[in-house]
Amino acid sequence: MSPSPTDGNVAARLKVIRSLTPAAIAIAEPSGPPRRDGLRTYNLTTFEQLDQRSDEIAKGLIRWGIQPGMRLAMMVPFGASFIELVFSLLKAGVVAVLIDPGIGRKHLVDCLSESNVDGFVGIPRAQLVRAVLRKRFPTAKWNVTTGRRWLWGGKTLRQIADMGATADASVLPTVGSSDQAAIIFTTGSTGPPKGVLYTHGTFHAQIDRIRERYDIRRGSRDLACFPLFGLFDAVMGVTTVIPDMDPTRPADVNPARLIEAATQWEVDQAFGSPALWNTVVKWCEQHGVEEPFPTLRRVLSAGAPVPASTLQSLRKLLNPDAIIMTPYGATEALPIASIESREVIAETGPASAKGKGVCVGTRFEGVEWRVIEIEDGPITEIQQTKQRPQGKIGELMVAGPMVTTEYVVRSDQNSMHKVRDQDRVWHRMGDCGYLDPEDRFWFCGRKAHRVVTNNRTLFTIPCESVFNAHPKVYRSALVGRGERPNQTPVILVETHPADQPASDPQRETLKAELLELASRNPITRRIQEIIIRSEPLPVDIRHNSKIFRERLAEELPPLSPVSNVAGPKPSS
Repeated sequence: MSPSPTDGNVAARLKVIRSLTPAAIAIAEPSGPPRRDGLRTYNLTTFEQLDQRSDEIAKGLIRWGIQPGMRLAMMVPFGASFIELVFSLLKAGVVAVLIDPGIGRKHLVDCLSESNVDGFVGIPRAQLVRAVLRKRFPTAKWNVTTGRRWLWGGKTLRQIADMGATADASVLPTVGSSDQAAIIFTTGSTGPPKGVLYTHGTFHAQIDRIRERYDIRRGSRDLACFPLFGLFDAVMGVTTVIPDMDPTRPADVNPARLIEAATQWEVDQAFGSPALWNTVVKWCEQHGVEEPFPTLRRVLSAGAPVPASTLQSLRKLLNPDAIIMTPYGATEALPIASIESREVIAETGPASAKGKGVCVGTRFEGVEWRVIEIEDGPITEIQQTKQRPQGKIGELMVAGPMVTTEYVVRSDQNSMHKVRDQDRVWHRMGDCGYLDPEDRFWFCGRKAHRVVTNNRTLFTIPCESVFNAHPKVYRSALVGRGERPNQTPVILVETHPADQPASDPQRETLKAELLELASRNPITRRIQEIIIRSEPLPVDIRHNSKIFRERLAEELPPLSPVSNVAGPKPSS
């Protein structure tokens, strides 16, 4: 149910949910280790409590002197307090600055400094760092500490809530759907992180489309393995069950903890990265667990392409009627498309294994898309683009109500990604691929990662899929040696741990097998250099799936007469 049209604040949806189910559980957060009976105690927050508490904090912020439009950086780990505080900031008309701590300390400090924040809402440790580095944040005068405050000034969260408890609701500002709501940073997997401006309307569009396409209803219980989805849960009337895991390292999850929470709460929905589900599948296979999630009916997995083999294995762990959806999008434009696991397993997955790219499915309602000729430079007007024919690879650009219109941190990147089309803005996704006759997009890799040789262009996903088909390969990465347009392609391979070569002869044998595999496919037959890594490929923290190919290209070992090729040249 949507909020009153007289208030465009996305947080107004929370009040609607509260009026419908005030005593229902909004958030369940573990409060300690499992008991002897295997069950765990949870701290519970009802929708009434969440709405009331966030109201008090928002009113307290206003009474303290916070003005609508100010930027406050959120430095609180994911949990009930994080969800509560984000809604508080939204209700106060504040622009919440949200940065994943997994991007690393240097990027984190740089992003916060470049955001020109007016203050921090953070745990004591974050406020201590802010105080030590105060010269990096000269405008940060309004600081709220969620725990004990020491000598760094500002207010404690308790003081703010107490100030708001006696204030009338009329102190809260009226917010329109076009007003700024948040600045959310990209992961920086293909360059420095960029601050994306979200309006309240952006959030409204996202929530409506996710709820409608996936038929999410009030009363569902979501195992929220990806933090930001907990915010969507609350305004859809869904209980957020927070698992015992580090959300910044999904691949390191303990599947037993997920199964424990899912069983205890009888969850019917779960959201997690492909790396998380891959860990769960392997653990269940190793421990002979056949039906760990009997109540689960909807699984969402996003952040990177999900292999058909992982989907097939995951389906075996679920009820036969369960759906597994893989939404596609980016921080700047989400959701854009989606596909269900059965379609991947039966149709698109086998094509992906042959180098056709990864099908991300069909568009969400309201999304427009087109594939244009690849251009590395800026494009500011729609007239500068040239559309590619169906089936031909180019760069994807999208428009729609869930597509953000500008970067406000690193605004120099607007000309590289935002294209004006009269009164609307298209976003260049930076993703390459093509549209098929059913208007599905097939993702072939990031534009920045393509390898351009003197006679052809190679795209990462199609090429890597060919090598990933080898049973000993966990994942691989295509990178270019040298500069475009005279690069030579190199494949770096991460094997499954049990298949790591123990000697040089074993390594050479694996290389020869991979070259033979490559020789059978026209898109990979010219690849001659293969490197078997002894260490895992570097990946992003947020999803544990996006490979840092730029870093790999910089770290390529120099060519030598002995190692410049992986083995005997394959036949054409």
